[in-house]
Amino acid sequence: MTRKVFVYIAASLDGYIAKHDDDLTFLSLVEQEGEDYGYGEFIDTIDTVIIGRKTYDKVQAMGIEYLRADKEYYIMTRTPRAQEGNVRFHTGDLKALIDELKQKEGKHIFVDGGAEVVNQLIRLDLIDEYIVSLIPILLGDGIRLFKDGRPEQNLTFVSSKSFEKGLVQLHYMRR
Repeated sequence: MTRKVFVYIAASLDGYIAKHDDDLTFLSLVEQEGEDYGYGEFIDTIDTVIIGRKTYDKVQAMGIEYLRADKEYYIMTRTPRAQEGNVRFHTGDLKALIDELKQKEGKHIFVDGGAEVVNQLIRLDLIDEYIVSLIPILLGDGIRLFKDGRPEQNLTFVSSKSFEKGLVQLHYMRR
């Protein structure tokens, strides 16, 4: 199996993944008992997670049980830190990391944000598939998922799915 790089992320209908102060409370609009919007199924297809340091710190501060023993984590940071179990703090070249990971045997690679990491990977044309869950809210301002200045990319539609709480999940792959 060829390892693919996936972005699996939620955004407001107007394209923001957080408010400017990193507030993610709008995500609670679609919380529903027993509904994970396919996350559990998706997470079983990956064994490596790449995440920006600010996003990692935010998730840790929220007290979310995030880290799983069966996954490798690469935290993109400018500040070197020692490895902590299955968490590596990566200060090197992102393209070199992706190239190295794709050469290894394993499941797919999950890019879990933030916007800086996602957009750097878009500029490098290293994202294979996008799964974006649109939350039914217009935030008006915040941290944009897709920043200006990236190259145009044609995508192929894979699927869409709508849910009771109004979330619509779109799945595209790179052509």
